[in-house]
Amino acid sequence: MSYSINTSRRRFFAQSGAGLMAWAAAPAWLRAMENMAEMPTMPPRKASANFHPDVELDLICKPNAVAILPGQPTRVQQYFAKLVKGPAQTLTEIPGSYLGPILRFEKGQKIRINLHNQLNEPSITHWHGLHVPAEVDGHPLYTIDSGQVFVYEFEMLNRASMNIYHPHPHNTTAKQVYHGLAGAILVNDEEERRLELPGGEYEVPIVIQDRKFDANNQLQYVHAMHDRMMGFYGDRILVNGLANFQLDVASRAYRFRVLNGSTARIYKLAWDDKSPITVIGTDGGLLEAPVNKPYVMLAPGERLDIWADFSGRKVGSQLVLRSRSFSGVLPGMAERMMSGGQGDHGRMGGGMGMHASAIPVGSDYPIFTVKVTRQQSDSPKLPNSLAKINHYSVNDTANPGKPVPIAISEGPMRMVLNGRPYAYNDILPSERIPVNTVQLLEIFHAHGGGGHGDKAGGEHSSAEKADAGSHKMGGMGMMGGMRHGDNNQGEGEHRRMGMMGMRHGGENAEAGGHQMGGMGGMSGMSGMGGGMGMMMSMAHPIHLHGQYFQILSRTIANNESADYATVKEGFIEGGWKDTVLVMPGERVKIIKPFQDFKGLFMYHCHNLEHEDMGMMRDFLVV
Repeated sequence: MSYSINTSRRRFFAQSGAGLMAWAAAPAWLRAMENMAEMPTMPPRKASANFHPDVELDLICKPNAVAILPGQPTRVQQYFAKLVKGPAQTLTEIPGSYLGPILRFEKGQKIRINLHNQLNEPSITHWHGLHVPAEVDGHPLYTIDSGQVFVYEFEMLNRASMNIYHPHPHNTTAKQVYHGLAGAILVNDEEERRLELPGGEYEVPIVIQDRKFDANNQLQYVHAMHDRMMGFYGDRILVNGLANFQLDVASRAYRFRVLNGSTARIYKLAWDDKSPITVIGTDGGLLEAPVNKPYVMLAPGERLDIWADFSGRKVGSQLVLRSRSFSGVLPGMAERMMSGGQGDHGRMGGGMGMHASAIPVGSDYPIFTVKVTRQQSDSPKLPNSLAKINHYSVNDTANPGKPVPIAISEGPMRMVLNGRPYAYNDILPSERIPVNTVQLLEIFHAHGGGGHGDKAGGEHSSAEKADAGSHKMGGMGMMGGMRHGDNNQGEGEHRRMGMMGMRHGGENAEAGGHQMGGMGGMSGMSGMGGGMGMMMSMAHPIHLHGQYFQILSRTIANNESADYATVKEGFIEGGWKDTVLVMPGERVKIIKPFQDFKGLFMYHCHNLEHEDMGMMRDFLVV
């Protein structure tokens, strides 16, 4: 087994250090980040002689140029597919789009996919939401070089649902997704088919993404470190890879299969006429019964199945799906800067690369327009009952008194889970999961449960103490600059940037990240419980590979209630999920089965810039 080290991250930080930090200022942080790049190189998987697929297709990822805006074509990376064996409806192209074709499978099918990497860089494809063996899940361990072919073979075990395929190479997932590599997987089964939900032209994929273009219509991505810390946000909304999307419909019911394909942007979806949004399914398929919501939250990687009924609307009438205003998913200062309210921090915003945005996160803006273009008298009726879901309780779990912790921590240029940046074969005791068990997990913010600077109060949970508490996570405190500001920073930009903790912390950092003062200066989780220690706290969509999970409970710190009130009605909690949005100050308990397959299964933030910064870990199922 050979090892390769990707030095691109080291070059990036070294070259941009003048505006951020000196190369030698934080040796512990640099050692931790370099460890992220160390990954064994595995030989590409070949086809198995004893596997007899019902469906086989070639999936090719390669560069292309497509017309997105008027004028010059945009250079993208794109998935193409060719059906080798199986039903003709397995592949459906989205006309004029850079998105990959929709892959439609049946539960129980045996599937072989031959991934051909024709990019000029390494890649691997992950089947987001599918329950498949570890070796064909798309772990970065199995990344292939340009010109190589990786063969996936698995049986479709999922219930009817909408899932995703996208790249998952180490450190470059966000860049490849941003440049176009993504597509939808629709799984069908008999339970769903009996409902006779809208199909064909009345089942519409809605993939929402934000992108930013230069004057020559080329995609712009990540100007500075701030774009990674906060996530990268475009200034134009695309739907199905198309700008200014309008959907012409008949006056009848439709089924919208909605995916947030952005790398970081969170949406609060609502109809402009205040009609309720009728949700019939989430990440893992249909709910037990339809749910009406005034709005629905949708974070990167999440999906929604929406019943959209335009019966009774007149020809020529229009309806706009908007993202409505909300707050709290970014640090307050970042939200103000994106909205143009920079004040004294404007100079810092320029230095860090964060500027006012044409569509600030949490603002109100249109997503797409629906226009009724024809009358149609016959329309299916919304079923009162949809699907059967067997709900887990805490008593069904193998660890009812000791949840598996997923501790979120944030800091300048350092986003981590359970106090450690990603490194291959770095498995904590709590991350070793016995196969064929059902586990209770708790996702929480490791700096005391609060979010934007107030003390949360209360005791840390047993989950928090289990792992995250053993790693002094002062690195998340962001206080390095402020603690030393009066004595060492004096004036100018360094004083304004003290809260970013860029100076004088690294000298005390230890290599293992157990006392990461280098990026913050406030050592220990207890020191981060209040004051300015949580200024970086933000919302994170946490995605767990492997089987779907169920949300058991959500609790929020009192000091976060005002921001939380702007989003709390938009969560759908009664079905199966694989990605959950965790707000600042929030604790989310979930129940997840780890059945059938042993091996490494990742969990990470689906803000893909954060994932590439190291906000990612492995479960080892044994």
